[in-house]
Amino acid sequence: MLIDWFTVGAQALNFLILVWLMKRFLYKPILHAIDEREKRIAAELADAAAKKAEAQKEHDEFQKKNAEFDQQCAALLSKATGEAQAERQRLLEEARTAAVALSSKQQEALKNEEHTLHQAIIRRTQQEVFAIARKALTDLATTSLEERLGEVFTRRLREMDGKAKEGFGEALKKASEPAVVRSTFDVPAEQRAAIQNALNETFSAVVRVRFETAPDLISGIELTTNGQKVGWSIADYLASLEKGVDELLKEKDKPEAQPEPKPEEPKPAAKTQ
Repeated sequence: MLIDWFTVGAQALNFLILVWLMKRFLYKPILHAIDEREKRIAAELADAAAKKAEAQKEHDEFQKKNAEFDQQCAALLSKATGEAQAERQRLLEEARTAAVALSSKQQEALKNEEHTLHQAIIRRTQQEVFAIARKALTDLATTSLEERLGEVFTRRLREMDGKAKEGFGEALKKASEPAVVRSTFDVPAEQRAAIQNALNETFSAVVRVRFETAPDLISGIELTTNGQKVGWSIADYLASLEKGVDELLKEKDKPEAQPEPKPEEPKPAAKTQ
């Protein structure tokens, strides 16, 4: 069999040309498309992995923030509970203090009312005693009670002891205003002159004096100057009497001491047969 080398060579050349054309225009584009697709798939996978990692990171952060939020909520709740308890305690203390203060004020008001009533009774008693004493002295003697008070006051001025006299004399020297003689009655001219003479003789100087009436003294007369005072009134005796009566009432109000119980005597033991 004869071989046609020209035909073989032509066919080989055609085959090579076909291979080159297929490689140039078919195989390389397919490989390039495959490479591009692989790259795109790899990029998509990498992007998916990155998004997954980011999502996991965000999930972890959310869990962390959620835990922190729970902790903050618990801390705020605990703080609010503590503050509420403290405020409740404070309000209770304030209410208790206000109640105690109100009770104290009520007790103080009652004491003040009792004291006012007590003072009113004392003043009324003093006035009644003064009226009775003045009427009794007027009926039994030829001089009025007011004149007798002036005489007693003058005698007391002359009988001042050394210490009281010295202190009152210093007060008279330092006083810039006249000494004031206050009395429950209008002192007559004769008694004013007697009081003036007694002061001049007692303190060996001419003492300036101003006379005033003061009904609140309740049957009395007093001399004041520069913070010093000397005087006499029935109120002094009534105050002493009142003090004695108060002490007597306090003694009566004291509970009687209960006798101590006697120790029980031991019982004799029972005899055995």
